[in-house]
Amino acid sequence: MVRKRTSSSRHPLTLLAAILLALPLPTAAQEAEPKHAIAMHGTPAYPADFEHFDYVNPAAPKGGTLRLSVVANGFDSFNPFVIRAVAAAGINTYLYDTLLKSSADEAFSAYGLIAESVETPADRSYVAFNLRESARFQDGKPITAEDVEFSFNVLTTEGHPFYRNYYGDVSKVTVENSHRIRFDFGDTENRELPLILGQFPILPKHYWQEREFGKNGLTPPVGSGPYRIGEFDAGRSITYQRVEDYWAKDLPVRKGQFNFDRVRYDYYTDDTVALESFKAGNYDFRLESSAKNWATAYTGDKFDKGEIVTEAVVHHRPVGLQGFAFNTRQPQFADRRVRQALAYAFDFGWANTNLFFDQYTRTDSYFENSELASTGLPQGDELAILEPFRDQLPPDVFESVYTPPSTNGSSSLRDNLRTAFNLLKEAGYEIRNRQMVNVETGEPLRFEILLAQKNFERVVLPFETNLEKLGIEVDVRLVDTTQYIQRVRNFDFDIVTQVFPQSDSPGNEQRDFWSSQSVDATGSRNIIGVNNPVVDQLIDLVIQAPDRESLVHRVRALDRVLLHGHYTIPQWHLTKDRIAYRAHLQRPEVTPKDGIDLDNWWIEQ
Repeated sequence: MVRKRTSSSRHPLTLLAAILLALPLPTAAQEAEPKHAIAMHGTPAYPADFEHFDYVNPAAPKGGTLRLSVVANGFDSFNPFVIRAVAAAGINTYLYDTLLKSSADEAFSAYGLIAESVETPADRSYVAFNLRESARFQDGKPITAEDVEFSFNVLTTEGHPFYRNYYGDVSKVTVENSHRIRFDFGDTENRELPLILGQFPILPKHYWQEREFGKNGLTPPVGSGPYRIGEFDAGRSITYQRVEDYWAKDLPVRKGQFNFDRVRYDYYTDDTVALESFKAGNYDFRLESSAKNWATAYTGDKFDKGEIVTEAVVHHRPVGLQGFAFNTRQPQFADRRVRQALAYAFDFGWANTNLFFDQYTRTDSYFENSELASTGLPQGDELAILEPFRDQLPPDVFESVYTPPSTNGSSSLRDNLRTAFNLLKEAGYEIRNRQMVNVETGEPLRFEILLAQKNFERVVLPFETNLEKLGIEVDVRLVDTTQYIQRVRNFDFDIVTQVFPQSDSPGNEQRDFWSSQSVDATGSRNIIGVNNPVVDQLIDLVIQAPDRESLVHRVRALDRVLLHGHYTIPQWHLTKDRIAYRAHLQRPEVTPKDGIDLDNWWIEQ
């Protein structure tokens, strides 16, 4: 931190003080000291001599096989870092280590894994990582700074477009010696960048420099993590084998974790079949996403006898937003009033009562279940952030509390559809021959809702019926997982159901969600097509937030602008993890705020 000079007219200088001021000021490089961990804001919770995270059992026994399921149409690659392939489940978790490891009971703190220590100045204009001498790839070769440099370069040039956006503020990478690497950030304020640079997977340069990065297919690559790829049946199953001499097994950030000798994923094309297979004993753990299943399907002798345990475990992580996402690149969704109108045709109250057994709560924020969610009308610091953009934003950002349309209380679906009709009329539509058509072009208002899960039809079909009452033609189309992924990656859709996950510490990933930089990048998470200069500037403010308090106000401002943009029709959320598992599985007594993590579980022999 550079000392701030004071005026000599206000503070008469002694000779000693004058000499001290004449000396070179401390540089950021001089002030950056090696630390065992780094926090986004404040100080990491765990000290340098901590032995393990509080939410693990350091004495957990090793052994056994954890059997899991995946509902998808298989996989065709062991490379999760490129856009052209469908990678096998678990690759990123089990095969590769990172420089730092985040804790699950803090907003955002990261501790040394491959990096023994991290250095960054007060202004966070750069970060340097000092690698552990003991860090090894699974073929026994040491992990060096050249591997880190190679990994960064290949991911940001040949990898998924996400990496280019996420690490776009890095201006220079310098290998200072075999076990030290530095990243400079240029003219930017990005406090999160030192932490998120610790998150990318470290790949072996010696392995990949002789291969084409995006075309390894189903050839098992060399990793550095706690498991290696074992047996697999292409597209149908994959087993990970625990590395007995895993280099990091005794580090504080790894104690009590990765306790299974094998982790096996079996693929199912239908979730109903997967559920019955679980009840038959073919795999061990299930995270239930269906309210109907949770209310009606988990019964029988195995449940009565305690062979299968069911729990609803409360968590405190942000749940983000799940909703019907509009592709605003499509002309029929360019007008926000059209998007707003369509939301009045979704009857969440009916769906929650008749389909979900009243288990869910309506979502009304992109940062739901956190202090980052906007509430009420903007005021104080949040209002001050939004005020410079008043002329560029719709008035309701400042004048109306965002609330998704509801049929609770005095509102009825008939009232909602009347409101929708009036909004469509304002947007230039009218009814002709029982069809909602554009007054100027005569084009009917029609679109397709794309699905990859058949059980979601019961939610969408009533929505379709309500839209038809407005004269809107809707086609509900169910496709296989592979086709769905490719169509969404290429923005070849009208409406999909999408989850926008969030953390307690939003930052650079917001560019991939909402920034104009990512609107035309194939495979970006800006599937909505948000292209708004105000949103761009608010994202920059979020990334540059100097402390937690300012981050909260800036995220709330961003949340409010997104909500009033009516880019989605929010659906619902749950603040519990609904889990079912075989009784031989055990978990730690402490559940972190982020919720259940199978990597901390073990088998009771």
